[in-house]
This record gives sequence, C-alpha cells and structure tokens, in this order.
Amino acid sequence: MSAIARIQTFAFAGIEAVPVEVQVQIAPGLPAFLIVGLPDKAVGESKERVRAALTAIGLSLPPKRVLVNMAPADIAKEGSHFDLPIALGVLAAMEVLPRDELADFAALGELGLDGGLAAVAGVLPAAMAASARELGLVCPGAQGPEAAWAGRIQVLAPPDLPALINHFRGLQTLPAPDPPRLDDTPWTGPCLSQVRGQESAKRALEVAAAGGHNLLMVGPPGAGKSMLAARLPGLLPDLTPAEALEVSLVHSVAGMLVGGRLLKRPPFRDPHHSASVPALVGGGHRARPGEISLAHLGVLFLDEWPEFPRPALEALRQPMETGRTTISRANAHVTYPARFQCIAAMNPCRCGHLGDASRECARAPGCGQDYQMRLSGPLLDRMDLTIEVQPLPPAELARAPVGETTAVIAGRVATARDRQRARGGARCNAEAEWDALQALAEPEALALLELAATRLRLSTRGQVRALRVARTVADLAGAARTGRAHVAEALAFRHRMPGRAG
Repeated sequence: MSAIARIQTFAFAGIEAVPVEVQVQIAPGLPAFLIVGLPDKAVGESKERVRAALTAIGLSLPPKRVLVNMAPADIAKEGSHFDLPIALGVLAAMEVLPRDELADFAALGELGLDGGLAAVAGVLPAAMAASARELGLVCPGAQGPEAAWAGRIQVLAPPDLPALINHFRGLQTLPAPDPPRLDDTPWTGPCLSQVRGQESAKRALEVAAAGGHNLLMVGPPGAGKSMLAARLPGLLPDLTPAEALEVSLVHSVAGMLVGGRLLKRPPFRDPHHSASVPALVGGGHRARPGEISLAHLGVLFLDEWPEFPRPALEALRQPMETGRTTISRANAHVTYPARFQCIAAMNPCRCGHLGDASRECARAPGCGQDYQMRLSGPLLDRMDLTIEVQPLPPAELARAPVGETTAVIAGRVATARDRQRARGGARCNAEAEWDALQALAEPEALALLELAATRLRLSTRGQVRALRVARTVADLAGAARTGRAHVAEALAFRHRMPGRAG
C-alpha cells in the first residue's frame, strides 16, 4: 500500500480557524483525481488549478489514482485557500517534497494556472491557530506581514509554487516576510468646525462618541444629519492593540485587510438602505460576516433608516444587545462578533417635511405616523439618544460662528474614554452594567431617573441606557459621581420622535 502524505490547513467557522488535515494517496488504478471530505465547488475545482500549476512548472500527475481526503470529513470545506495544501500534499506524495518537513507547517493559498499564489481570506486567524499548534505557516507572498502578527511563528511567504519547492529542496531560502504594521493612516475626513450652528446636535454627537452610545437623528432633508454622521469617526479614539487584533480578525476572514496591516482606527460602515438581511447581519452561501460584524468596535451608519427592509432592521435587535450575531445553518452555527455603535438618520415622514406647514404633504400628520411605524418600539428603545436636527434659516446660517474643530472635541472624548477604561469592567459606558452605574450615581440622580421612568414610561432597558448616557455626560464634565444635572441631560435625549403616536 502506498504511503499517505499529510499537511495541515484550516477551515473557518466565523473567526475561528478549524484544523483540517489534507491527506493525499497516489495508488495504482485508472487515472483519476478525486477530492473528498465535503468540498464545495471552489474546492472541487482545485484539482484543475493544481493540475495546471504543476504543468506550468514542468511536472505532471502520474497516470494513477490520486485521492485527496480532507479530514474531518463532516466539516464543510469552503474556499480556494485549499489549493496550496492540496498541491503540497500531491507533491509530497509524488516524493518531490520531503514529507517530514511539511509536517511542521500548515498552509493556505490560491493557485494560479501559472503556479503563482494569490491572496486568500483568513490568513490572520490561520496564523494564530498555527501558532497555538506550534506549526509554521505557508501563505501567499503578499500576506506574509499579516501572518507575522501571530508572533513567534515561522512564516514562509513565497510568491509562487516554484519558489516554495526550491526552498523545501534546499535550492534557495525564502526571505522572512516584511514586519507587520498597523494601518496608521491619520484621520483625514471632514472637520466638525465646518458644521455651522446645530450646537445641540454636535453635543449629542460628542456624547455618543464619548460613551459608544447609539444615536438616532430625525429631521427634514438637508438639515445636516448625514453631514454630522460623516464627522463622527474623527471623534473616536484609536483602537487598543487588543481591539485592533479583534477587529482585524473579522476583516481578515472577509478578505479585507490591505497589505496585511491591522486596523488602528475604528471601522465605519455605511451600507445602502437596499441591503438584505445576509448583507447586514451576515450569511449567504459561505456565511460571510455582514456589515454589523465589519463594524465591530466601530460605527454602523444607517442612513434613511426606515427605508431598510423590515426583516433586516428587526435582525439588528439581538446583536445590539449581545454584541454578536449567530448565523444558523442546518449542520452548523457560525458566530461573528458584532459590538457596534449604531448611528441612524431618518426623515420624519416620507415627504420629509412633517411639522412644516408650508411644505408638508396633505396626508400630515398621518404620513409621519405611518412612516415612523416602520421602526418597531423595541428597536427604537435600543437607541440611547434621539435628537431632532432642524435646518438653520439662511440668515442665521450666514452669521453662525465657526465651531470647535474635530481635534478639540476628540481630545475631550479621549479623556472621557480613558476615565471609563480606568474604572474597569467595561470598554465604554455603553457596555456598563447597572450595578456599576448605580454605585457611581448620587441618590438625587437616581431619584430623578426613577421619577422620569414613571412619567415617561421608560422600559427597564430605557432606564439603564439613560443612566449610561448620564455617566458619559459626567465623564465629559470630569465628575466622579453621576449627578442630577447629568441625568437630566441624558433624559432630554430620550424624547419621542415628532409625529409618532404612543
């Protein structure tokens, strides 16, 4: 019986890399190239890419039965990154490569017909999993820096298959990949000083940035809602090293890490309102991460909020509470992190001019109620701050002074975030627990919150979120205790939308 060549690789379940052993046997029989072990179409086509790549470098498969098994066989194998481990296993079975050296490595990469290696998704989690198993990693040359983030791990990043073969045969030595780098591109977006007036809206934006709170802006077209949201990323502090790694794992699985550089800035995602449920929360044929996971530890901006499909909006409710999304399949459950800050903008009605007697349509105020009822009560209850953004009259706009710059406000936000981290227990106030918030509040503040909860009919969730916002207001003011004034400002941000009944 012919010996079996083995090499390690990985399948992906969310951001988790699941070990897979590629076993290759070349045995007498009719010429055939078979791949088993629940391969998808991309994996099934690997045999043609492997065959073409071997032909391009002057090798050919023997006229025998080539069987490739990917174990464990009950896990679905999806993606073109299985090309390289299959090719290496075939070469080892053909005794072109030494089997004992391949046993110390895991591999992933897509083969071109000329033997080149193309970038694939998931190199960063694969490198971390290989490091945990005390293995080296073979990956495409362009992704060497990404794999190097795993730390003390031997990374081979060849540009093509011949270079890798020559390395294992001792004919050349592959250079170490470039050192890993952060994506330290500075924020170059628009400045808040360009927004004239709108002081209450800018204050809400500052509070939302300082505490990581969800924010809903309601106002007529052209009032400045999208303009304000576009300036929020500049207020947010850089990700910590641990956060950068956590966010980059999601982007690596999605194939979105540019040059192998870990993200330093919080992500900002703004999907179109035609986005489907899988596009927003994740899913599809390969259970890819959705927009809420790509916005993990960053901002998800939903413009024209009621125009999103109702099922997609309702699918946001659970991730907004738990910080994760689970995609359920018949044979598996895939979980992605999704702790995002939701910033939403909407018109008060379909025509957008509810409350303006000179411009509102003939169906007012019923059109506003119908339009706003597209958003369920539980979904609105998850928004920490709700503000009206009204356009400035032309004369007032012309005389409005230049406001504070993004850099100045970002400095206050960073100081407030530092205070939150110093207390421990939560990354930001939006994730703080009730007991911790209550311990930092003065009795008068809690009494005001209790009174307001009764009169405004706040849910338990609403009370917790109001106290979280109040704690952020206190942090911005440098107060050690949450006072009555801080709670009053937080409650002012939880008013109902104009025109919504009940």
